[in-house]
Amino acid sequence: MDRDRRRPDAQLPLRAVEFHILLSLAGGERHGYGIIQDIQARDETAVPDVGTMYRALARMVENRLIEAAARRPAPDAGDERRNYYRITHVGLRVARAEARRLEALMRAARLGGLLAKGAK
Repeated sequence: MDRDRRRPDAQLPLRAVEFHILLSLAGGERHGYGIIQDIQARDETAVPDVGTMYRALARMVENRLIEAAARRPAPDAGDERRNYYRITHVGLRVARAEARRLEALMRAARLGGLLAKGAK
């Protein structure tokens, strides 16, 4: 990873699916389907299809935003093939930078009259 890629803002803007994945993993380790369920609980319109999810997970592992977790369920739990993921320190920094970027856009939208001043 080159020097610029270590700066959180160098990886911005994130794709929506990537931000949702980081939001999900900020709450703890999850497997792919668990991430999809978490996204669905937050926002039904943002739920990615399985292919999009797993391509994003692979890209995010490569960019060191997330990593495979050592956690594995008991063999009798029926999901021993699931891969669990966790957010990395870099991923957390990038997620926070993206949240600040989105917050600034919301402020600009309010100032520009696109959203009411008190809208969330």
